[in-house]
Amino acid sequence: MSEEEIGKRLARNDLFAGLDPDEIQFLSGCAKHRHFAKDHVVFRHGDKASSFFLIVSGTISIEVPAISGPTLFLQHLDAGQMLGWSWMIPPYKWSFLARAETDVEALEFDGTAVLARCEEDPKFGYHLLKAFSGLMSQRLAHARQRMMEEWQATGFG
Repeated sequence: MSEEEIGKRLARNDLFAGLDPDEIQFLSGCAKHRHFAKDHVVFRHGDKASSFFLIVSGTISIEVPAISGPTLFLQHLDAGQMLGWSWMIPPYKWSFLARAETDVEALEFDGTAVLARCEEDPKFGYHLLKAFSGLMSQRLAHARQRMMEEWQATGFG
């Protein structure tokens, strides 16, 4: 996928709505095409986080590792959805486990380079912080709901 094609895909994504063309071009230059085979672990809870992903095709599951036993499935992410926000917030460690449920094509973005640009360009950084904060809020609310359903903790709802 060319940088131009990546830029067009980013410009259509709600998360990047409102970015200037030069900011889209910058992000396009930070992206590389990735393929994950079915069942491949994209990242593990607690590992260093220095990137984020835009799913082009396929499905990724987000899971929480259990202290013992199987992981707890939280949600599916499909084409057009973003994966990963831990690259933006210290201590830069993944909060969940991500696994390819099917063969997945994705764009992986160099979060370290994007974070450096955020520091240099507060307008760009603020836009991404707002966008990814919304993503974090949605994902954490969904995770909380799934955990309460699965573990049936009394007093929570």
